[in-house]
Amino acid sequence: MRVDSFLVSSMAEVTRVDVRGAELAKLRAEDKTISVGKPPWTEVEHTGKIERLILQLGAGKGRFDEVHGIPRSIGCIGNNRFILRREKLTFDEIRTVLREFKVMGGKEVWINSYDRIEELQYAAQIALSFGIPNVNATVLFEDLEEVEPLDGINYIAEMEYDEEKIITASMKLWVKGLLIMVPPERLEEAKMFIRKVKGDSELEIYLDVLYPRSARDLSFNLIELRRNKNPTSVKYHDCLAGTVAVTGDGYITPCPLLRNFAAGDVRDKGLKWTVNKTRKIRKFWTLTKDSVEGCSSCPFRYLCHDCRAIEYQVTGDLNGIEYCPLVFSSESQKSSIE
Repeated sequence: MRVDSFLVSSMAEVTRVDVRGAELAKLRAEDKTISVGKPPWTEVEHTGKIERLILQLGAGKGRFDEVHGIPRSIGCIGNNRFILRREKLTFDEIRTVLREFKVMGGKEVWINSYDRIEELQYAAQIALSFGIPNVNATVLFEDLEEVEPLDGINYIAEMEYDEEKIITASMKLWVKGLLIMVPPERLEEAKMFIRKVKGDSELEIYLDVLYPRSARDLSFNLIELRRNKNPTSVKYHDCLAGTVAVTGDGYITPCPLLRNFAAGDVRDKGLKWTVNKTRKIRKFWTLTKDSVEGCSSCPFRYLCHDCRAIEYQVTGDLNGIEYCPLVFSSESQKSSIE
């Protein structure tokens, strides 16, 4: 098969999958509480206003760190390890950040990368006391027994794919979600097992796919994994829109994994001023595929989930397209022909 015909057939497959509206709706109805390879808000209609805060509490103690790379498809809501450039936020500063977020109209907070479980509990309780409607706290599996659950907080148990751990965590009635890091070669196995464990419960499932260092080592279907249908993707970035992150040492960034793009400092002007008075955060909200060289002419750019953090970590370029499913497919086919 020629490269161009292979590319056309790949695009045709994307179109075929996308237009099967009834089947897609059925699948989403069945898996409405299962997110695979992307955060749960990527298919939610964006409004151009602040929507969520991802609050990191410290250096963190997760498996992956910023020095060696964080190859997680949903690493933004999980626990990772970071280098703090100064003293981490105090409890009073955390309280101020959460208060400002609520005043701005924020409705969803994700709290992670803690050093001690008490920090996570405190921050979640404060967010709840301010009346933030959706408070999510991601807890490492190893720390679950230390949690004294509070009503109104969505506790998310984070672990690597392990059937025994998944069952153990899902049996705790106060655990509302599971964030499961899955190696790509076990993704289909994980999907089948999770559906059995979940059943008809309201347990939220986030399958966090681990990416290889290069697209050459991919062992899963990128087109299927990244397929997305966000009604506002023409105007807003499907993941970054409405999102603001605060690092454990107080810097304001567009995403917890885009730490080199600090837009402000909660110890200086604060969260509200940074978001409302500068364009440094909002420009990421409107970073659509039309702004990414290599994607702007693709007819399927609005159907493809986009994680700029993964691309940046691998390529060092915010506009990187290492993991473009169509480019990778065509290059692979070309190599096989040669």
